Amino acid sequence: MSETAAKAPGSGLGAADPNRWKALAFIAIAQLMVVLDATIVNIALPSAQQDLGISDGNRQWVVTAYALAFGGLLLFGGRIADLWGRKRAFVVGLAGFAAASALGGAATNEAMMFGARALQGVFGALLAPAALSLLAVMFTDAKERAKAFGIYGAIAGGGGAVGLILGGFLTEYLDWRWTFFVNIPFAIVAAAGAWFVIREPQGGRNRSSLDIPGVILSTLGLVALVYGFTRAESNGWDDSTTIGMFVASGVLLLAFVLVEAKVKAPLLPLRVVTERNRGGVYLSLGLAIIAMFGLFLFLTYYLQIVKGYSPVKTGFAFLPMIAGMITGSTQIGTRLMTRVAPRLLMGPGFLVAALGMLLLTQLEIGSSYAALLLPAMLLLGLGMGTAFMPAMSLATQGVKPQDAGVASAMVNTSQQVGGAIGTALLNTIAASATTAYVADHIAGASSRSQQQLVQLEGMVQGYTSAIWFAVGILVVAAAIALTFVNAGRPGGTTVASSAEGAEDEVPVPVVAH
Repeated sequence: MSETAAKAPGSGLGAADPNRWKALAFIAIAQLMVVLDATIVNIALPSAQQDLGISDGNRQWVVTAYALAFGGLLLFGGRIADLWGRKRAFVVGLAGFAAASALGGAATNEAMMFGARALQGVFGALLAPAALSLLAVMFTDAKERAKAFGIYGAIAGGGGAVGLILGGFLTEYLDWRWTFFVNIPFAIVAAAGAWFVIREPQGGRNRSSLDIPGVILSTLGLVALVYGFTRAESNGWDDSTTIGMFVASGVLLLAFVLVEAKVKAPLLPLRVVTERNRGGVYLSLGLAIIAMFGLFLFLTYYLQIVKGYSPVKTGFAFLPMIAGMITGSTQIGTRLMTRVAPRLLMGPGFLVAALGMLLLTQLEIGSSYAALLLPAMLLLGLGMGTAFMPAMSLATQGVKPQDAGVASAMVNTSQQVGGAIGTALLNTIAASATTAYVADHIAGASSRSQQQLVQLEGMVQGYTSAIWFAVGILVVAAAIALTFVNAGRPGGTTVASSAEGAEDEVPVPVVAH
């Protein structure tokens, strides 16, 4: 299919692609599918475990196999998108993800399930950076970019909660296998639409030879890091393998940075991450995801175990958060992004989310959904939606077209690593607080019902202890966004896309603040 330019109006680089809004619809469908998959399978896990005879010890691999492949291969996937072309990487990623989902849905034993989940991660690592980098190179006008990234940010933030609803429905009324099969129509529609609609801008590929040492070091380093946090959750932080994984990850990633600084065509040009604004976005976004992932986990347990909600009712309980994210991203973020500097959306956004999280530190067994959880979720959604939208846009703004894939991959990497850290770190804090509470109070419980009550109170005590940490993490994310991110509001000035000088400059709408 022939390619036509899709450049910023007034940049002298060509006319905007008339199909870009149609393309956004198919990119959004693909992004929703990937984000849904992060939570939809968790709801189905107990049923799948029973059907396939997966032991409690091996159960975590349904989640871990996906996380390791996805997190470990993201940088490689972003570079492949730059090399092949983002459209081709996007379509291949969708086809592979659909095939892996079909394999997971048809699984007859645990090995087949783990293999399918790993394959989903492999193709997800190709698909996710390609989707975001397509947006980055197709929408270069400031106002259009704000709208496009508003939609994308709402999906990225709220899709996980939609997965809880859909996963609950499919598991309760159909069968756990449909949590895999549901990906197939998403993928077919998105791939077919992308194939016929998307036209990549010309001259956007990076045809440099592949940095094999960089691929090996980054993949092994990220896999070791994600596995270290995953293992810490189940085996403890003092486990020798856990410590070994963290040490190995540190050595491998340090070696990766040294290699990238010297090779002629690096997998991840250091200019992508050392640029002040992008570095601030990656760091603050990763921290915010740590807080969010832990919260999803605790609220799901709280609603189902403490409050006795069904999976479907639990999913619907998250709707206010989704509404808040969509409002924050498409109404607040999109409308203000061309009027104020990004940090004035990101910083306050994270602080509003922290306020919502602060309300949840008041959780008790008998807490009212309407009086406590509803306002907390609305604030969380509004804050995160407002902050995510300019963060997603700024992470790829001003980057050379040839680097758009790896810049997008770094957004996904910060989210994936943040998710692994959040689940492991906050879960460990919660478990420790629960154990301490139960040990202190169980002696005074004489009857079985009193002992059960102490156990539930201990769980809630654990959740609130971890949520206090999440509040602090969000405040730090806000401080980083306000301190590091100094880009001005989008306007009409050319900014350097990296720290390497004028040869890397790209016309990008930014005005000094």
